[in-house]
Amino acid sequence: MFQYLIRRLLISIPILLIGSFLVFILVASAGDPLAALRTKPGVTAEQIHSLSVQLGLDQPIIIRYWNWLTGFLTGNWGFSVALGEAQAPVYTTITNALWVTLRLVIGAELLALVLGVAVGVFSAVRQYSIFDYIMTSVAFLMFSMPIACVAVVVKNYGIQFNDLLVSLHLQRWLTTAGPPATGFGHNLGQVIVNYSGTFLLPTISLMTISFAAYSRFQRASMLETLNADYVRTARAKGLSQARVIFRHAMRNALIPVSTLFALNIGAIIGGAIITERVFGWNGMGTVLVKSVGNYDPPTLMGWFAVTATVVVLFNLISDLLYGLLDPRIRLG
Repeated sequence: MFQYLIRRLLISIPILLIGSFLVFILVASAGDPLAALRTKPGVTAEQIHSLSVQLGLDQPIIIRYWNWLTGFLTGNWGFSVALGEAQAPVYTTITNALWVTLRLVIGAELLALVLGVAVGVFSAVRQYSIFDYIMTSVAFLMFSMPIACVAVVVKNYGIQFNDLLVSLHLQRWLTTAGPPATGFGHNLGQVIVNYSGTFLLPTISLMTISFAAYSRFQRASMLETLNADYVRTARAKGLSQARVIFRHAMRNALIPVSTLFALNIGAIIGGAIITERVFGWNGMGTVLVKSVGNYDPPTLMGWFAVTATVVVLFNLISDLLYGLLDPRIRLG
């Protein structure tokens, strides 16, 4: 297993380096990061030249990439060059946004995974039952709904639920405008109430479409596995239905879902833009929108490097799950 892990790491490192170099070229060629400052009143040509030298814009692109890479690996991610944010450290901006997004995304994906796998397995075992038809219809409905529509509808119901609580002379529970600035409280009960009220609505929004994908993938994979020869052999040996399903069939049926989980995490880390916008979260999606709109290369490169690392990390976790679920993969 250790050798299998080392092989996957050796493959992942060149992918990150090549990807970061290509993105660096694209970002560097997209425009002039000092364009806004050049038109700002009171900014002299000497100041522009000094800042250009400070950012390394006067050097060849390969040298600039090498300086960025060595700085990134040593924790020096540079500063934002967006107008009005010249002294904002990229490291602080990205790490704070990543922490916000990870708290939101991982919880939503884990819930979607657990519920999706459970529903997919039960639907496959009870194929063509009423439950199977209902969950198939629900999954297709969730697939067809854009995330923007889901987020707005969920937020609207959250506001109506808060209004109901107020009409009953109770405090509002669900937060519809980002995490509270004052924190989640001090005593355990207050923390649980505030934390759940803050995360519930955006978690439901992100979980909805992921749940539909997990349940459909798990159902299809489980149906294929249930018809395999080794499952029929297990039944012929007199093993119980539960042992056949959970010990023999479900283990192999989880392999495609583990791939989908890794891809979903990577996609949502940088792509939960709509959900963050609707619910007022300042995460990775918000950082991406601002850095693209302001053309801020240091922040863009920091965003890409962190997002790409997270994607590779979760794909590595997916590869390790492959090895645990199917010994032929790690021994092949």
